Amino acid sequence: MASGQSRSSNSLVVPQANQALDQLKYEVAQELGIQIPQDGYYGYMTSRDTGSIGGNITRRLVQIAEQQLAGGTSANRFSR
Repeated sequence: MASGQSRSSNSLVVPQANQALDQLKYEVAQELGIQIPQDGYYGYMTSRDTGSIGGNITRRLVQIAEQQLAGGTSANRFSR
């Protein structure tokens, strides 16, 4: 694989959401007491830790969507 090329095939529908999702990742990791590597290499993290972060992000995004559908809070709030 060429250097600098991302291995992920996932792409955001709204590319501007990348910063908000990154912020959410760090918030969730901090709440769980998990340290995210500063260099961006996740190879030394356990699958349990990365899965916990991803699962909690998904849970939070679903809560936000449910609140929006119910006429609740705005999309800019990631708090519970």
